[in-house]
Amino acid sequence: MLQTRIEALAQDGAEYARRYGVPLDQAMRELQAQQDSVAATDALGLEFRDRLAGLFIARDGGLHVVVLLTGEEPVPDRTIVAAGLSIAVSFRTGAAATRDQILTAILAHQAGIRAALRNPPGMGVDPRSGTLIVLTKPSDAEADGAAAVTERLTAIAGVPVQIRSWAETDANLALDGGGRVIGFDPAIGRRAVCTSGFVVTDGGRTGLTTAAHCPDVLSYVEPAGGDVPLTMIGAWGAYYQDVQIHVAEQPMAPLFYPDKGKTLLRPVTSWRNRTSTRAGDFVCHRGERTGYSCAEVEYPDFAPPGDLCAGPCPATWVAVRGPDCKGGDSGGPVFSGTIAFGLVKGSSYTADGRCRLYYYMSTDYLPPGWRLAYQAGP
Repeated sequence: MLQTRIEALAQDGAEYARRYGVPLDQAMRELQAQQDSVAATDALGLEFRDRLAGLFIARDGGLHVVVLLTGEEPVPDRTIVAAGLSIAVSFRTGAAATRDQILTAILAHQAGIRAALRNPPGMGVDPRSGTLIVLTKPSDAEADGAAAVTERLTAIAGVPVQIRSWAETDANLALDGGGRVIGFDPAIGRRAVCTSGFVVTDGGRTGLTTAAHCPDVLSYVEPAGGDVPLTMIGAWGAYYQDVQIHVAEQPMAPLFYPDKGKTLLRPVTSWRNRTSTRAGDFVCHRGERTGYSCAEVEYPDFAPPGDLCAGPCPATWVAVRGPDCKGGDSGGPVFSGTIAFGLVKGSSYTADGRCRLYYYMSTDYLPPGWRLAYQAGP
């Protein structure tokens, strides 16, 4: 069944309502306001760029926006109107470093921070505290004590650092799960399963995306049964990208499955740029292993740990809170309503296998010449 925009909003709104304990109609209004407020929060980011340490969506006491600034000069609270809702904007001062300063520190000192720990950590900008967040394995923090590690890394970075003992395992999400796109992976000697993402176009052809670390030779598994052979156009799997594009003999519509059972089809009508994505944005994803789930964006500027980007990763990935991610979800779509956000890359797990974060490549980073296919949905 092809969903309308309202039906898509209602599906995601039901998850929002369950998560935050609000009625469905309020959940739908707040989700629409989340999208409609982007231009206003982008404008705030530009207005206060020289002082901006963080900007995030909060929901304690109702939907509102918090802007974290350096310096002590106060800024009066404001109100923005989106989707018919009045959204309070509060300003907090006293942060020690701006977002731009923290991003510069990651770029300049990532190698030094990695060398100072036993295991290469994840890191990013925490917009809620205005610090450089470093996600370590528990063993790294426990070995010397979190306070000593924090002091050492702050000296290296030159900006405030916050340590979080987060996960024991980090990996690209592939090689397990059910079936959507399947191919033989010679590296493991068996078939590997990934999830297809969004339909893209180069103006003449349409193609299907998935993650670059999935097998090169893939077939699309139709929900009703049967395989459709795909031809790979190319794969881009280093630094800030993890995407490959495949074409089939027949053209593809700009639709994707948002539900676990693949009984619904949802149109793509627009996309969200990474720089406009905010901590606290409520987004959903679909994976062949975990199905459909929704959670909040945690870090819009995130560098995954290890060497998952054919070497160290830059802070150009978006991290989303768990608890739902597993192998086989790689390449799957991240979305809100009919708005495309990105393609799932990998995740961080606790020692007992719980998903703490998953991270995705923004659709900003599709390869040159390719863009999202979209339509004006009903």
